[in-house]
Amino acid sequence: MTFSAPDFFSDPGVIADSRSYFDLMRSQGPILREGYQNTMMVTGFDEALEILNDKTGVFSNACSVVGPIPGLPFSPEGSDIRDQVEAHRRAMPWSDHLVCMDGKRHQELRMLMGGLLTYKRLKQNEAYLHTLADRLIDGFVGTGRCAVVPEYAHATTIYAISDLMGIPEGDRAELLELIGAPPSQVDGDAVHKIGSDPLVFMKPRFDEYLQDRLKTPRGDLMSDLVHATFKDGSRPAFDVVSGLARFLFGAGQETTSRLIAMAILILGEDPQLQQRLHDEPGRIPDFIEEVLRYDAPVKVAYRLALADTWVGGVEVQAGTILTVCYNAASNDPAHFEHPEKFDIDRPHVRDHMGFGRGAHGCLGAPLGRMESRIAIEHLLARVTDIRISEARHGPPETRRYRFEPTYTFRSLAELHIEFTPA
Repeated sequence: MTFSAPDFFSDPGVIADSRSYFDLMRSQGPILREGYQNTMMVTGFDEALEILNDKTGVFSNACSVVGPIPGLPFSPEGSDIRDQVEAHRRAMPWSDHLVCMDGKRHQELRMLMGGLLTYKRLKQNEAYLHTLADRLIDGFVGTGRCAVVPEYAHATTIYAISDLMGIPEGDRAELLELIGAPPSQVDGDAVHKIGSDPLVFMKPRFDEYLQDRLKTPRGDLMSDLVHATFKDGSRPAFDVVSGLARFLFGAGQETTSRLIAMAILILGEDPQLQQRLHDEPGRIPDFIEEVLRYDAPVKVAYRLALADTWVGGVEVQAGTILTVCYNAASNDPAHFEHPEKFDIDRPHVRDHMGFGRGAHGCLGAPLGRMESRIAIEHLLARVTDIRISEARHGPPETRRYRFEPTYTFRSLAELHIEFTPA
């Protein structure tokens, strides 16, 4: 790298303002090697799409969660490292989970999961979500203020995924504590966070749920999951099912929680937009899509080049980890007109990377869209004049927002608002 840039993976300034970092990197080219972790930063929309829609199998998801940290468990040799990756896959972080799988194994398990997250099941969950949103708002509406992250955003998603899966209400707080902080923390992860199964501490509890549903199905998602079969009629191993259930629980609440919090921040900073959505609630889905484009909850994902290849005219050697910058691609001026402008009237409003693309696009995207839409609909129906708390975040000209110390996710640590009950 021939110009000065901060370290994406450790600089607190980049965590607070990733947009400026992505703009800086993109100004030097849509795919560029950074000088700290030796990864290729992919900031162009077309280049990101080329990687995510890979039809050749040259880009692996083996490192998709933590990327270049803590590094590969082997030294890449030669122009094709497929055999090396398979020999060391179990030594790579998150390798037991769907997000880091490739090829046939990934395809079979993804199809199995997709068959469970049906339109009918989501519609059944929708009725619960409307009741849940009002119940949560009842808890704070009379005070004229809300700590959005724990009281509304996170509460919405943890109750929603728990209801969908059939997790007893009394167990939810303990399971959240077992998950702990998100992976990829700048301050360093606990040892288990970089193991093959970072969700192993939830395994006894989920094994118990699944064993119970093997004997007595209850009509919830875990019941269907433990009885699910592949196309040939065979069943996945019980430990595989346990891994799918635990990953769905973890992923099913964190990402959407971040989305809801960011959506409320944007509303609090834009009274005109807030009023428009009050007047035109039918535009809330478009608003959610623009939040996903403008400042999505997942900043980046990672791919490992299994063989020498080219991306966007740039040579990429086998063993290179590519950081596919979702938020940068969704704000690429070569693809989006005035990407710095938040605009719900933008044409092709779903043309973004907010939920990823390709074979590893977010399986829970329909659920995330539904949860966030309902959360915003009910909030705007119950309150007016949403304002960012100046006592907690400073006046408009000098706002202070704190984000969780993670380089993969865009996660508000706290958001305080004030409002007038409707």
